[in-house]
Amino acid sequence: MFISQAHAQAGTPPPAGGEWFLPVMMIGLLVFMYFTTIRPQRKRQKEHAELVSSLGKGDEVLMSSGMMGKIVGLSELYVVVNVSDKVDLKFQRTHVTATLPKGTIKNLGA
Repeated sequence: MFISQAHAQAGTPPPAGGEWFLPVMMIGLLVFMYFTTIRPQRKRQKEHAELVSSLGKGDEVLMSSGMMGKIVGLSELYVVVNVSDKVDLKFQRTHVTATLPKGTIKNLGA
């Protein structure tokens, strides 16, 4: 015969970490992702929800668009902000980024 018989190679040895290396590595990665991304994001969401629920008339606020104004009206989903003399704008409550200390807008000269 022209073709010699082929013999199977001996099995390769298991990886250095053993059979538990991959599952432990995956669990470690998930724990790392939780503490670096998921947990801080949930904390920010909770703080923002508390901010939005604690809004009241007369609060000076900063909107996500960069506008600053004083709250003159509130509803369940919307907030009416006075940004200038005789100029009131209506925004969704979720667009309030921060509350400002009293007198901030007056001190800025706006």
